[in-house]
Amino acid sequence: MNVVIAFVTGLTTGGLSCLAVQGGLLASSLAAQLEQDVQQQRQPRTRRAAAAGASKPGMAAPILLFLAAKLAAYTLLGFLLGLAGSVVQLDSTGRAVLQFAIGIFMIGNALRMLNVHPVFRYFAFEPPKMLTRYLRRKAKRDTGWMTPLVLGALTVLIPCGVTQSMMALAVATGDPFSGAAVLFAFTLGASPVFFAVAYFATRLGSRLERSFNRLVAVTVLVLGFVAIETGLNLMGSPYSISALTRSLTSAPAVTAEAAPDGVQVLSIDVKNYGYMPEVLVAAAGSPVRLELNTWNTRSCSRAFTIPALKVEKLLPATGTVVIEIPPQPAGSVLQFSCSMGMYGGVIRFN
Repeated sequence: MNVVIAFVTGLTTGGLSCLAVQGGLLASSLAAQLEQDVQQQRQPRTRRAAAAGASKPGMAAPILLFLAAKLAAYTLLGFLLGLAGSVVQLDSTGRAVLQFAIGIFMIGNALRMLNVHPVFRYFAFEPPKMLTRYLRRKAKRDTGWMTPLVLGALTVLIPCGVTQSMMALAVATGDPFSGAAVLFAFTLGASPVFFAVAYFATRLGSRLERSFNRLVAVTVLVLGFVAIETGLNLMGSPYSISALTRSLTSAPAVTAEAAPDGVQVLSIDVKNYGYMPEVLVAAAGSPVRLELNTWNTRSCSRAFTIPALKVEKLLPATGTVVIEIPPQPAGSVLQFSCSMGMYGGVIRFN
């Protein structure tokens, strides 16, 4: 399911976000072809029309080479991150801190793109300037395949905010091949949008290009706040948007049932789209037996966490897992969520 999530993320938001951050490297790889196009525009109209058909495939080829190198580089990166995750496993607090860092970077990067203040220029990853200057000089002379491949591979040095979220997911898999699959799926999903926008952006006027950059900046800004929201959920904070929404709305609450042994029983159905019910109520001062039921569940909801109790359970695709919750004082609230902070709920003790 992580691979599916990564692919859909790349297909929907990854292409635009990556292009906003990595567009400079792509422009360098297209420098020779763009110069050739400019020269054709200066030719007489008849010769320009005859050459127009040939120029488009020439523009597509370096973009495809750039994306192919990027795909290979990120797959290798995912392998290494998964390998690192197999050695060092992050708990929910560690993942929350990582999400906060990602969210802050994405917000700062978006504000940099919107030219809000010069201080936000620091929210950008760039390869060494000596290397980029050398490659750009070489790109102007080289019309072959080497420059797009090298620059495409260099994109691992300047990952966008969405890519960093996928990198965190690759680490969380704790397996090198799973980590490689996550970043391969994400980069593959981002490639069609990246290609289409890059190809047609080379033929847009400056006004349309500025409008496009603003649109991407707003998208990255929203995703930054989503990352921070995810971090709050992973910490079990009552101040996340989803937690505040549950506290303010009249969501139906399920009350615990008493078992013969005197233990309270709560049951949650773990579905692909979240937890049902989301709000549960138990009596304070008595232990609770929490039953988690899955039926062919494949999403990240299987990775169940209760941050306040340091509970982290990977549920089977189908089955029932029981978690024993010790007695809680009156007024206590236990937030629970999936390991990615996407789905969650709350247990209240009265």
